Amino acid sequence: MKIIGLVGLLAIVACWIPQTFEVLKTKRADMSTSFLIFYFVGSIALTIYALGDAIFLTLNLLTSIGSAINLYYKMFPKTEEVEETR
Repeated sequence: MKIIGLVGLLAIVACWIPQTFEVLKTKRADMSTSFLIFYFVGSIALTIYALGDAIFLTLNLLTSIGSAINLYYKMFPKTEEVEETR
């Protein structure tokens, strides 16, 4: 059964990787604010609940980090800096 948990962990964490890389590259998140807030709060709550279970603790901790990054750039998008002319 642990292998099924590991496969699920990898699949869920893997879905956040391309999104988070895109957000880090563009410095803005084009996702629903309410989705990101609920996902972050839910992941944090499940991280605490999963204390003692390494698979679910890891899963929820990693998704909390991914959703926190996305939420940060949704709330505080970076604008392109104007290049200085010489």
